[in-house]
Amino acid sequence: MEKKSTRTAYLVAIIALIAVLVVLAVTYSDVPNPTFTYDGEEESFDTPFAGTLWSMLPPITAIVLALISKEVYSSLFIGCLVGAALYVKFAPFQILTAVIGTDFGIISVLSDSYNMGIIAFLVMLGIMVDLMNKGGGSEAFGRWATKTVKSRSSAQLLTMLLGVLIFVDDYFNCLTVGAVMRPVTESHKISRAKLAYIIDATAAPVCMIAPVSSWAAAVSGYVQSDSVNGFELFLKQIPYNYYCLLTLTMIITISLLNLDYGPMLTHEYNAQVKDDLFTTPERPFEGADEYEKPSGSKSSVADLLVPVIVLIVCCIIGMIYSGGFFDAESDAYQNFIEAFSNSDASVGLSIGSLAGMLFTFVYFWLRRQIDFTKSFDSVPNGFIQMVSPILILTLAWTLCSFTRFALGSKYYVVDALAGAEGLKQFLPAIIFIIGGLIGFATGTSWGTIGIMAPIVVSVFDYTTEPSLCVIGLAAACAGGVCGDHCSPISDTTIMASAGAHCYHLNHVFTQLPYAITVAVVAFISFIIAGLIQNALICLVIAMALMIGTLFVIKKVVDQKHSGIFAEMRKADEALYHAK
Repeated sequence: MEKKSTRTAYLVAIIALIAVLVVLAVTYSDVPNPTFTYDGEEESFDTPFAGTLWSMLPPITAIVLALISKEVYSSLFIGCLVGAALYVKFAPFQILTAVIGTDFGIISVLSDSYNMGIIAFLVMLGIMVDLMNKGGGSEAFGRWATKTVKSRSSAQLLTMLLGVLIFVDDYFNCLTVGAVMRPVTESHKISRAKLAYIIDATAAPVCMIAPVSSWAAAVSGYVQSDSVNGFELFLKQIPYNYYCLLTLTMIITISLLNLDYGPMLTHEYNAQVKDDLFTTPERPFEGADEYEKPSGSKSSVADLLVPVIVLIVCCIIGMIYSGGFFDAESDAYQNFIEAFSNSDASVGLSIGSLAGMLFTFVYFWLRRQIDFTKSFDSVPNGFIQMVSPILILTLAWTLCSFTRFALGSKYYVVDALAGAEGLKQFLPAIIFIIGGLIGFATGTSWGTIGIMAPIVVSVFDYTTEPSLCVIGLAAACAGGVCGDHCSPISDTTIMASAGAHCYHLNHVFTQLPYAITVAVVAFISFIIAGLIQNALICLVIAMALMIGTLFVIKKVVDQKHSGIFAEMRKADEALYHAK
């Protein structure tokens, strides 16, 4: 917060927040704690703010402060404080206790086995990346890519292709694609913000339309009912999941057209013309990409690809193992798809990353690329590289815990949808917007889909309205991914920044115009889908709308920034001839 105007806006926001909290403390002092009944189950809360609009105040606070201050740690922490204050009904000595506490606070989220499994996965992947840097794998892949990948478009499309191939899990996708493609995109002067966008856009959107992924397992579990199998419903929603499909369409189109707009244009201009991949002074991973020459024989591309391929295989095996594939007493015994549907991503990825990390140590010892003593320097180095995303994730998880569980935000959503029964053909578009807002506010697509998917199945009876049920589920899934994609407090967005070694808020601000463009086209497509209810026709219309919109944007941007694009083309041609 260097500018005076920024400090003033931040101070005004804090004063306004305090005023709102004071009014709430007085207004709700005598309001009884609510009890809600949903799907035959009754749930009571310890705060009168549960199930109301105010249950969304903590994440909204964090997002607004982050956008004003461009500083994510304090914004998330203040959001957690607001959530704790609402939960304990403003009892002053209990707020900090609640933030750090065992019910919904930091200790609670860090004692959760799923969350700790993700942190363990992050650390082990960080160690692997440092080992590959020390062993010369990243440097060798960069050499190969410099000779083989001839254009910026090819580098961006290769990044997308790798993101599509690593469809098992979004966390795994973000960090692995980032580690592999940083040297490639750097050699073609592609900004870290653009790399972060491509990584993020091929993480959750790809996982959401991949039948064999941790996401398929989660969604299938959310919509199990007597009338339809959850996994079958997940497969049927794929061609209607416009946000995810159109995001991939957009990456291909902007890569081929060399199209950039909004804040991303500034980052790409600085990368191409000024040789500055970061644009802003913040470089949270500075020095991490200074690849070391191996101490032994000359490194090769295999020194990066072999550990990555082993990691992918081990993570897939770990996922199906956690789903009971090898357990003779399990219903999923030797059933690959069912094992994936029952898998625990945290356990599977932890097992896979541990096996991959151990293999990488042994691989470089046998290759004599790193000696035994030096290899263990990667353990603290890999952990240090992951401190920032771990801290942000911990605060984001805590914020989500207060919003979803302590304040019962899902009941507010149920009430919001209750009056829309008469607009069933337009309801998928409404569900998409609501899902997007929840995903943006809470920073979780899984949590959003967990809230919205059961509501969709209850609103649309699959036995009487199968098409609208499928389109509604697709809208819920697409909305959750869209909100998660845009949100600065999203764990996937955080990991995409970490994978690209990009300052987190740079990634958020540059990605937002692109995500909003896709969201608008997806919203229109869901309106059309609710009316036509034909998967193939609607998908063709949606893709035509997306590509047409991007051509219009290109024409407008080319006219407005003709001088900038001329400089960028000149720099790109000079780089091409230099290679």
